[in-house]
Amino acid sequence: MSSDVAREIRQHARSNNKTEVCGVLIGSDSDGVTTIEACIAGVNAAQGGAHVTFTQDTWEHIYKIKDRDYPDERIVGWYHSHPGFGVFLSDHDTFIHQNFFSSPQQVAWVYDPHSDEEGCFGWKGGRIERLGQFGFVDGRGGEVAGGADSPASRSGRIVEQSESEGEDSRQTKDEEDVDLSRLTQIVVNVFSYLAIFILGGVLTWYFLPRFVGIPIPVDPQTGQPLQLRPDNPVSNSPTPGAPSSEKNPNRSPDGADQSKSGVTQRDDVHK
Repeated sequence: MSSDVAREIRQHARSNNKTEVCGVLIGSDSDGVTTIEACIAGVNAAQGGAHVTFTQDTWEHIYKIKDRDYPDERIVGWYHSHPGFGVFLSDHDTFIHQNFFSSPQQVAWVYDPHSDEEGCFGWKGGRIERLGQFGFVDGRGGEVAGGADSPASRSGRIVEQSESEGEDSRQTKDEEDVDLSRLTQIVVNVFSYLAIFILGGVLTWYFLPRFVGIPIPVDPQTGQPLQLRPDNPVSNSPTPGAPSSEKNPNRSPDGADQSKSGVTQRDDVHK
C-alpha cells in the first residue's frame, strides 16, 4: 500500500469519529501480491454508528472517479473505519466482502481512528482472515518508519514489513481487561446479594409477627400453671362492721363474760 493512500484513509476516518466511513482501494495484483496505489472515498454511503453500506449513489460516484482518474487500474479491495471498536470484520463487514469483493486478491482495510490501529484482511483458502504482514510503499523515495537502509529504499520503493508485533501486547491488554471485567462483575454480584439479604431481613422484622416469650409460674407439685387473680386478692383483715370470728378467752360457752363473774366470786370469798 502506498503511504499516501494510508494517509488519505486515516484522514477520511478522522473526519468522522462517531460513525463509520468507507471507500474502495484502487491498484493491481500480480503473482499473488496486491498493490494499492489509490483510494476513492465512498460518498453518500449509508453510515451508522457500527456499520456502513455502499449505496447505489456511492457506487455511481466510485465508478465515475475511477473511469476518469484510474482507467487502467482496478478495484482491489475496500476500506472502512471502526471508531473505537478495534480492528476486526463484523458479520456485516464479512457480508460486504463476500458479495462485493470476492476476488482472491481483493482485501479489506480496517482503521480505528481512536487508537490508530489498522489491519488488513484477505482471502486464505476460501476464508477471510487477518493478514499477518503488509507493506507500505513510499513512491517519492523517502524513508518509512522501520524501513531505513533497506534495499527497497535505494530503489525508490521502501517497503515496511509490518508483522503486527503489537498484536501480542494488545492481546495481553485484552486479557487483562477481561479479567478486570470478570472481577468487577463478581464484586457487583456479591454486593447485590448482600443488599437483598439485608433488605429482606429488615422487611421481615417490620412486617412479619414476632413471638415474645412470657414466663408463667407453675405449681411444683402438680406441674399445672398457677392461675393468679390479681383482681381478687386474699386479705386476712376483717371487714368493717362484720362480727369477729375470734373467740374471747373470758367468754363462757354460753356467751357470758367470765371476767366479770370471776370478780364477783372473788368478792364473795373475801367477805
